[in-house]
Amino acid sequence: MAPASQLLALWALAAVALPGSGAEGDGGWYAFVKPVILQGLTDNSRFRALCSRERLLASFGDRVVRLSTANTYSYHKVDLPFQEYVEQLLHPQDPTSLGNDTLYFFGDNNFTEWASLFRHYSPPPFGLLGTAPAYSFGIAGAGSGVPFHWHGPGYSEVIYGRKRWFLYPPEKTPEFHPNKTTLAWLRDTYPALPPSARPLECTIRAGEVLYFPDRWWHATLNLDTSVFISTFLG
Repeated sequence: MAPASQLLALWALAAVALPGSGAEGDGGWYAFVKPVILQGLTDNSRFRALCSRERLLASFGDRVVRLSTANTYSYHKVDLPFQEYVEQLLHPQDPTSLGNDTLYFFGDNNFTEWASLFRHYSPPPFGLLGTAPAYSFGIAGAGSGVPFHWHGPGYSEVIYGRKRWFLYPPEKTPEFHPNKTTLAWLRDTYPALPPSARPLECTIRAGEVLYFPDRWWHATLNLDTSVFISTFLG
């Protein structure tokens, strides 16, 4: 695994302007800075308490949630009660399963029905001028994750568990199959990569936040049953 110092580019914090700092008008150059791990910026202990298995099932067990297939493009969606997902599908990833056979709860949240939970979350205090943050909340089993993809900039915070990240800059397309899970990529492709082709990588633990820049390729792997939330900035 790459040392944490390789990923910690602290100067990147200047790229996501603190409101009122006067740096918000610097244009789009923030998009190509490096990822950075953020610690101790917010206190989400109340949110974490509300995200325990028992409390989530008590509050949202009968709510219908939308699951996505865990492949790069996530075209297929399945709706089912949250309790059914937790009790029947929230298990360790089968290494032989393909992405389109693996259902994953992340992103397709009903913000009206889940508002009583999300209002307790405090995102990192950085933003982009003229944009409103959008949340994506997820719960997934050990060994699950999403293969390489890219989108706009944002943050990802782990509430419970650990999440391993693999990242490449926009100009460096990784070697991957869009319908193979991250676990399969880690087993079959990663060991043969020469050092020059290895991604930046890190493990984000409960209470830590990863800033991912615009258009950076990334894949994720939940090392435990994990609860996590992303804040998209555009």
